[in-house]
Amino acid sequence: MKIYDDKHIKNVAFVGAHGSGKTTLAETMLFEAGLLNRRGTVEAKNTVSDFTDIEKERQTSIFATPLHTEWRNYKINIIDTPGLDDFIGEVISSMRVSETALMVINGVHGAEVGTEIIWNYIDRFNRPTVFVINQIDHPDFNFDEAYASILELAGKNAVKIQFPYKTPDGRQAIVDVLKMKMYVFGPEGGKPEKHEIPDELKEQADQLHNELVEKAAENDEELMELYFDKGTLNEDEMKAGIKKGMLNLELFPVFVMSALNDMGSGRLMGFIDNVTPSAQDMPAEQSLEGEIINPDPNTNPSLFVFKTKYEPNVGKITYFKVKSGKIKTGDKLQNSRTGEMENLGQLYIINGKQREQVEELVAGDIGAVIKLKSTETSDTLHHPEHKISFKPIQFPAPRIRKAVKAANKNDEEKLQDALKRIHSQDPTVVIEYDKEMKQQILGCQGELHLAIVDWMLQKEYGIKAEFVKPKISYRETIQRSASSSYRHKKQSGGAGQFGEVHLKIEPYYEGMPDPDGFPIRGKEEEELPWGGTLQFINSIVGGVIDARYLPSIKKGILEVMESGPLTDSPARDIRVIVYDGKMHPVDSNDISFKIAGANAFKQAFLDASPKLLEPIQEVNVKMPEEMMGAVMTDLQSRRAIIMGMEGAGKYQKIKARVPLAEMYRYSTTLRSLTQGRGSFTSEFVGYELVPQNVQEELIKQNKEEE
Repeated sequence: MKIYDDKHIKNVAFVGAHGSGKTTLAETMLFEAGLLNRRGTVEAKNTVSDFTDIEKERQTSIFATPLHTEWRNYKINIIDTPGLDDFIGEVISSMRVSETALMVINGVHGAEVGTEIIWNYIDRFNRPTVFVINQIDHPDFNFDEAYASILELAGKNAVKIQFPYKTPDGRQAIVDVLKMKMYVFGPEGGKPEKHEIPDELKEQADQLHNELVEKAAENDEELMELYFDKGTLNEDEMKAGIKKGMLNLELFPVFVMSALNDMGSGRLMGFIDNVTPSAQDMPAEQSLEGEIINPDPNTNPSLFVFKTKYEPNVGKITYFKVKSGKIKTGDKLQNSRTGEMENLGQLYIINGKQREQVEELVAGDIGAVIKLKSTETSDTLHHPEHKISFKPIQFPAPRIRKAVKAANKNDEEKLQDALKRIHSQDPTVVIEYDKEMKQQILGCQGELHLAIVDWMLQKEYGIKAEFVKPKISYRETIQRSASSSYRHKKQSGGAGQFGEVHLKIEPYYEGMPDPDGFPIRGKEEEELPWGGTLQFINSIVGGVIDARYLPSIKKGILEVMESGPLTDSPARDIRVIVYDGKMHPVDSNDISFKIAGANAFKQAFLDASPKLLEPIQEVNVKMPEEMMGAVMTDLQSRRAIIMGMEGAGKYQKIKARVPLAEMYRYSTTLRSLTQGRGSFTSEFVGYELVPQNVQEELIKQNKEEE
């Protein structure tokens, strides 16, 4: 492949709901450009894009696949993304390096489940967008309904460039109001016949053409003056106005086509070439160092890694976008995160699993390199003498969490290595070790996402894993004061053990006054590793306990607090006042007072109305207005406290505080209640008291486990 300059490279992310036809469209474009001799199909499991075993097995895209094609002296880099929102991380990383999002809409169903979620990310990234209504030759195709569903997403800025038509002899046609031509296709699709627009369609086409002219002129003062002078714009002027409108996010062109039967793909590729923005057209990116980085091929090289993949017999493949300068085979660049040097041994451009070696890639282009040592997704590589760090990709937090362990204990280390690789390939798979619960926690975007991880562990790494509900990190505390004493005495010949401790405990809160009736000989406040505070007060009078034994008493108390008396959960927010005791001139020692302090504290704790605390999440749920009742009812069944509600267009938002214990499988339930159109975020906000009936059940469970 020849080297293209930065102005003739277009990067387009194909996005849209599952089954809308993105993979088929990508296949058709490669075929139309002559890169394929015959087109594959998803059903035949032979497309360039969905090439992995799991994608063939499930007949759906799971990974974003970089592709490229050439059309009329332009290079088009395509990234075909999954349509299921369990794999939204693949969509996010693809849009991060694409100048244009091409949203494929199923012409039978319109904008579907998942389309709205993807549109929210397009809006967040401020990406110019082209809408393509697919399947014009399907018997149930409904252009008006599909276009209406686009208007619900993008508003009146979604402007028709084309509309479909059936000729009197039954052939499929597309009327193009930018070129003011009608393209008529045979049953096999391919290259169309060009016709003048028929008289019966002329009025409709003229009206849409004028609307397009006005919309194009709105985005440029010079074009607006031309429009006022001439009353119209020529095709080149309209293209310039459309591009500016797209860059301003005030114009979203709408095309129609049949990806399956190759109707309209050539015209769409021509529009991508001539109108959609290149990297040069987009706003320059600012590095984390505060420098403005333009996609200039004549400056120091830098690249941004947007994807990592592991393939059998190949190993680690790193996909990147050249952000500045030129990248050449053999270049040595520095990783801004690790500081390590990386050698770019061989450079490739990608079509699915096919790799074509190239000697050079310029700013704005997308490529791949094999076997980098320490570089991961979101990393920046730069010239050693010019540090550049680009903002990392912000992936969504997990929506479901499972505890995971190897079914065979001998595979535990192997499992850790496999999960690290899976996380490297898909950062939305989050791996954490919960030290308190002694569980490995796996976070995913949904049940299907989890099923894919399980498949990969079994098929690619030969590991059988077990997934269970994670344990909840409860806390224990007290609700009133209590006093207790304990004497530890042990005599077994020779030196014995003796220590007696009298103490009082109280609920602690920040800023509370000193206790009445007790002299303050010393006061310590210790922030506990598991959260909360222990306030330890020395009120010993007359030297009944030597000051050197007080740290041992405190140590004994902390050991009990680390594994509380109710459910072995850590205790927090307690004041302890040690006010009396006894010691022996020979038998007293540190261990004696540690044991006495621990037992005195435990007795007092059980007498002080002990209570369990549970972690609380602040949950923000967004759903279509008509589904709000069902979502609200479900939240209330989860012991949620509703904090507020507000409208957001045709959506409603609910803010609630929900116990973490009640959030298990919430993602699956919300998806079912809202037909996949609901979304939520969840964040830990603190601990609150557990209801008495729940506390009794948890204590019972703990005793049974013991």
